[in-house]
Amino acid sequence: MTQLVRFDTNALNQLNRAMVGFDRFFDDFEHRFANQIQNNYPPHNIAKYDEDTYEIQIAVSGFDKDELTVELDQNNLIIKGEHVDNQSDTLEYIHRGLAARDFTKSFALAEHIEVGDVRIKNGILYIQLKRIIPESLKPRVLKIKAE
Repeated sequence: MTQLVRFDTNALNQLNRAMVGFDRFFDDFEHRFANQIQNNYPPHNIAKYDEDTYEIQIAVSGFDKDELTVELDQNNLIIKGEHVDNQSDTLEYIHRGLAARDFTKSFALAEHIEVGDVRIKNGILYIQLKRIIPESLKPRVLKIKAE
């Protein structure tokens, strides 16, 4: 049974006033969720070594180092793979099971995450991430003065 739901516009306006700045949060969430569901190529791992050290591992077999780009745009890490077709026209595949399609994969990075080394080894692209919290944002103990 379908039910019609009526929203009170006055209540929605009050909710919008109370949630200043959260519109971007929901837009980002929707964008990330929609992209992750549809795009699972190439497969990847996210490894956590300790509280502040992470690594993204992306399977990029078949891609040469020059066919991959890794860029950082504000808090978005964007990895692109674009094949350069240098196969001759006379080559015929009997079976083609290796994926050879171009891709763009993006990761939203949290605050204070810095991208470290990017390397490729055995068909895996490794991207090191490190959380570096500024001294001004770290918890500190304040001295209590006695009078």
